[in-house]
Amino acid sequence: MEAFDFQARTRMVFGVGAFERLGDLAREIGFRRTLLVTDAGMVACGYADEARASLAAAGIEVFSFTEFGENPDTAMVEAGRGFAAERAIDSIVALGGGSSMDCAKGINFVLTNGGAMRDYLGYAKTTRPMLPMIGVPTTAGTGSDAQSYALISDAETHAKMACGDPGAAFRIALLDPRLTVTMPPALTALSGYDAIAHAVESYVTRKGTLVSQMLAMQAWRLLHPNFRRVLSEPANLEARGEMLLGSYLAGLAIENSMLGAAHACANPLTQHFGTTHGAALGVFLPAVVAWNIEEDGGRRYLPLAESARLLTTRGLVSLLEDLAIAGKLPRRLRELGVRPADLSMLAEGAATQWTGGFNPRGWSLEGAKEVYAKAY
Repeated sequence: MEAFDFQARTRMVFGVGAFERLGDLAREIGFRRTLLVTDAGMVACGYADEARASLAAAGIEVFSFTEFGENPDTAMVEAGRGFAAERAIDSIVALGGGSSMDCAKGINFVLTNGGAMRDYLGYAKTTRPMLPMIGVPTTAGTGSDAQSYALISDAETHAKMACGDPGAAFRIALLDPRLTVTMPPALTALSGYDAIAHAVESYVTRKGTLVSQMLAMQAWRLLHPNFRRVLSEPANLEARGEMLLGSYLAGLAIENSMLGAAHACANPLTQHFGTTHGAALGVFLPAVVAWNIEEDGGRRYLPLAESARLLTTRGLVSLLEDLAIAGKLPRRLRELGVRPADLSMLAEGAATQWTGGFNPRGWSLEGAKEVYAKAY
């Protein structure tokens, strides 16, 4: 067994009604003047007001920042930095999906350590402490609430930058299944498939350990049976809770094992075609698993297949395709407006993505071209 270093930096509070504890938990860890990073959807459904009320009841002054969108970029982060700097905040609460989580982390980087987001590409580039944060996810998908990385797009090139630091991990992640019930069906499907991809890829990566595999396997067991349930029974709190917890565990697995070629292929598609991340994974996850299986017959994936009561790893590919179909996700690149002439350019981008280096099968431009051809 190989040596590894495991550290869980985030306290996780889970359960229906957990959101009501936000103010008390924030006060417990010293919040006094906090920035609430939340999107317009959270304002519209009333969750932002609930957060403000809970924090105010605990004697915490709240300043709301909502000027960002899906796939937060460097310009949005810079706007958040300016807003926060004028208000002398001492803490941050992120309420919403992965965009809220990533934007909050990005603001924290540049507010506390200066410079630009590009300065933090990679890991542990900070020189000063970051502000304490609480993450309250309202989608079951990104796993950002369990990770010390922010994914921020370059406003000029639209390339995604992974910026990580121990200080970027949330002090507390508040997981309340009630908050995910308001997700529209399309977002439920997109975010849920993202979580499934995290569980599958983090289980088989080269960097995986016994602990990361344990987390990824439990995430898989929670996610794949409940994906269809939350689509057909959106008010089912038990299913919502298992998806939310599965997403968190998959995120924690990523923190300790990274991802693989499906994410390497998905990112250029988002960069050049604006494809939603979950939709891109609906195309690439089955294709990458099938491509990886070609090398060793799927030995690494066998426990995942067996957990789903499948006889072969080819059956795992079929299950992943069926789940994408259940979520009404695109199945082929041609459905996303990609032309044959675009494949080489996209593959070149995928070949240089850092997650590809953790894929169980060696990753190269030739491999990227083969996967894109499979997915077309």
